[in-house]
Amino acid sequence: MSGVARDQDVDIDLGQLVRAVWARRLRILTITLVGAGVAFAGAKIMSPQYRSETRILIEPRAPAFASTQQANDASAGPLMDELNIASQVQLLQSADLLKKVINDLKLYNLPEFDDAASGSAMSSILVKLHLKKNPLENPPEERVIDAFVERLQVYQVPGSRVIGITFTSKDPKLAAAIPNAMANVYLSTQSGAKLDSNSEATRWLEPEIEGLRQKVSEAEKKVAEYRTSHGLLQTNGTTTFPAQQLNDISAELTRVRGDKANAEARAQAVRNALSSGEASDTLPDIMSSQAIQRLKATESGLQSQISDLQTSLLNNHPRLKSLRAQLSDIRTQIRQETQKILASIENESKVADLRASELERQSDTVQATSARAGEDEVGLNALEREANAQRQLLETYLVRYREAASRADSNSSPADARIVSRAVEPVDPYFPKVVPIVVVAAVATLIMSAIVIMLAELFSGRALRPTDAASETIEAEAVEEKHVPQAAPIAAAGKPVQPSMLAVVADEEDTIEDVKGADEAPEDEPEDDNEFSVASVADYLTGSRAPLAIAISPTGDNGSAATVSLTRMLADAGHRVILIDMTGSGYPTELMAEDPAALGVTDLLCGEAAFGDTIHGDRLSDAHLIPQGQSDVRRAMRGVDRLSLLLDALAAAYDLVVVECGSADVAGVSRLTRSRDVEIILSLPEVEETIFVALMTEFQAAGYERVVLMSDGEGAEQTLGRAA
Repeated sequence: MSGVARDQDVDIDLGQLVRAVWARRLRILTITLVGAGVAFAGAKIMSPQYRSETRILIEPRAPAFASTQQANDASAGPLMDELNIASQVQLLQSADLLKKVINDLKLYNLPEFDDAASGSAMSSILVKLHLKKNPLENPPEERVIDAFVERLQVYQVPGSRVIGITFTSKDPKLAAAIPNAMANVYLSTQSGAKLDSNSEATRWLEPEIEGLRQKVSEAEKKVAEYRTSHGLLQTNGTTTFPAQQLNDISAELTRVRGDKANAEARAQAVRNALSSGEASDTLPDIMSSQAIQRLKATESGLQSQISDLQTSLLNNHPRLKSLRAQLSDIRTQIRQETQKILASIENESKVADLRASELERQSDTVQATSARAGEDEVGLNALEREANAQRQLLETYLVRYREAASRADSNSSPADARIVSRAVEPVDPYFPKVVPIVVVAAVATLIMSAIVIMLAELFSGRALRPTDAASETIEAEAVEEKHVPQAAPIAAAGKPVQPSMLAVVADEEDTIEDVKGADEAPEDEPEDDNEFSVASVADYLTGSRAPLAIAISPTGDNGSAATVSLTRMLADAGHRVILIDMTGSGYPTELMAEDPAALGVTDLLCGEAAFGDTIHGDRLSDAHLIPQGQSDVRRAMRGVDRLSLLLDALAAAYDLVVVECGSADVAGVSRLTRSRDVEIILSLPEVEETIFVALMTEFQAAGYERVVLMSDGEGAEQTLGRAA
């Protein structure tokens, strides 16, 4: 491969593939036009074929004059399932039906259905080579049927009971006439089959109905005589008077026993709550009492007053004693009211018990009477079963006879199918479609030409590029860094350190040792006049990969301006960075926001703005900004602990989150940096020794070891020199 070593990992250069295709665009266009022309010529040479379709819906059908009951019975007759529809599809393709259509339309006279008679040169050659059977060996009728079947397609429309009949022919009139003729023959055949079935049913049912009428009359007479002789009076169609009375008493006894059990269970629940001292608020009987509800409301008010006063008064204060005494009295009243409710429930249980005893006595009396009537009903039931069976059989035969008799006429038995769409004479040929064929051929030629060119580029190696160049550069830099001595975090005046960044550590002893180590560094080490500049800090943050940087500006807005410059420099370097304005003056917002009144962090902490509405773009760079906001700062700072969730969300979306805190102390910063990988930046454009030493001492005492100074080089080096 060109320009790529054998042992290198490679990647496909998509840009090179596109450029190679574009460079050969004229060749591709020419090949595409040639392919489209060939397709157009081939489509024009082919003989046009026309196709038309008839659709039949398979459904139960009854005569128009049939009764509603008859129509319902007919619809419930044959089961129109998938097997039934598939059977109708096969019936439409049966040889008998096809022969009738062929004879009706005289298709055997058309050359289209007997090509074997004329033959062709290619067909004759294949027959002589014994590669094809001689079609003339088959009878003419079979040859016509074979040609008919080749052009015919009968299918079930998916998800429906519709059958489609499609026929293809060189003659558009014939393409429409054949599906319609097949549908008519099919409906006629189905209707004739139903007519024969109805005639046979009528002849068989007539003598059967006459015999059943006599049997039904005799059975009903026996039932009436038996009922009269044994005194079995009926309260309704099926139940005697003693049985109905016993049923009513049993139902009432069951209800009364249920009421008694319910009352006893409710009373036991109240007693258990009183005896165990548990809260009875959840019991329905207690909660439904208006007196209990009022006492509970009073108890809740007293408890609320006691809770409020306990925060400001001692336990022995007279006011608290008075409220506790009232609370005890209310609870005593609640217990007394609960006792009353318990007594009421127990009375309900006693009344239900007395009512159940009375109903049991009545039930015993009625049972004796009902037992005697039940013995007499045994014979009556046997007679009624016989009479009902004969009657139902007679009614069934009568319904079937009426249906069969009403369908005895040739026009009264429609087929269980109807034509829902008749075939019409097609105007446009089904095949070939010139425009789609030309378009598909042109697109396919275009795609294949482009693929061939791309494959040629890949095999030649011009579209491949090595993927390990960046990793080799990183490894080379790592090897060089191993041979470069590490610079101390800070340096004495006039002694620059490694050209990345100076990490200021708050331990003075470590600072002095690092300064001495920096003095002993080789003199030929590269120098940088300002290792505390904004650019150096940006390089340091890029290498540290810390997700969060806290910027502190003890001197005010000039330090905040340096932090804004740092954020913009990181954004210009291609990093996703966002700055959160936590200053008191809002100076970063003034420098970066297009709208000074934009929603910000205070609005978010006060719950007056959504998270997404507080993120804005910097007007001079690709950095993002969360402004100070318009809400009250003091009220917002009450929810400063929620900033932890905000910082977690931003750290997941950005490479670096910079929080400009202004003139903040260590205690405030620690609330944002608990258990985080964080960089502390002291933004001091002009370093003051007293401020610097005080801040370093505070951060060292708080446990921060990575503290970065951002200032002009000369002032920072002089201050660090004096500290050392």
